[in-house]
Amino acid sequence: MEGEFGNFIQVLISIFVCICYSYSLGKIVPKGKTRLLCVVPVVSLFLYLPLCLSSVHLGGATAFFISWLGSFKLLLFAFGKGPLATDPSISIGRFVAIACLPIEIEEDPPPKPQNTHIKANTSLSQSHLNGENGNTPHPRSTKSTTLNHVIKGFLLAILIGILYYSEHFHPNLILVLHCLYIYLLLEFLLAMVGVLARALLGLKLKPHFNEPYLSTSLQDF
Repeated sequence: MEGEFGNFIQVLISIFVCICYSYSLGKIVPKGKTRLLCVVPVVSLFLYLPLCLSSVHLGGATAFFISWLGSFKLLLFAFGKGPLATDPSISIGRFVAIACLPIEIEEDPPPKPQNTHIKANTSLSQSHLNGENGNTPHPRSTKSTTLNHVIKGFLLAILIGILYYSEHFHPNLILVLHCLYIYLLLEFLLAMVGVLARALLGLKLKPHFNEPYLSTSLQDF
């Protein structure tokens, strides 16, 4: 395990150096084919780095964050598109976070026009008093979200204990439990990433999941 942790630290350092190199490309290399040629070696390295890790959790998370999301973000960045190219004055910290982590910054809505009719304002205020908010969903409270993550954390711990004795259960049941385990692990991991990004960089992020298991239709999902 100590050797695996050392490999993981080396992988993280390699990723950080590659992202800093890509950040400098945006300052000195124009977008297009030239920047793409400079980015291709980084993308190739991102495809190789998860192979240096033998752990399923570390290797799988690195492959998802870097080989999949990071590579596509850098390819879009080479042509001046994607989340890495939306703000030319982006700081190195935000560039690294957006490139490495599965986060999407929530943009502030445009300011409302000031010449709104008094009648419209009166109607809007009356609708709020009557509880008629149209199609705008109510934001979830922080307390409810925290409780939701705590419950899912307990479920994840129980699933890990059950899967440890998987030889005593039917294979079809184990397959279903593995699917549930992957979903809970991914949601828990993305929630932690979002908390770290908010705390360290002050970013306002879009939520990754909105309880898809409560969907009433495929379109709702």
